[in-house]
Amino acid sequence: MTSTFILGIFGTVGATEVIVILVIVLLLFGGKKIPELMKGLGRGVKDFKEASKGEANENDTEKK
Repeated sequence: MTSTFILGIFGTVGATEVIVILVIVLLLFGGKKIPELMKGLGRGVKDFKEASKGEANENDTEKK
C-alpha cells in the first residue's frame, strides 16, 4: 500500500513542479550553499555504496 501511495505522489510530478521545487530550494539555501549541500550528498551516496559493497564482500567470504 505504501509503495502505491509513493508512486502516486511522485508519478504525477511534472517539469513545472520540479522547477518550482528547485526555485524554493534556491530561495531557502541560497546559491552559495547548494554546491556544498550537493557535495555532501555525493559523499554520503559514495560512502553508502562503499559500505554496501563491503558488506556484500563480507557475506560472500562468510559463505565460502
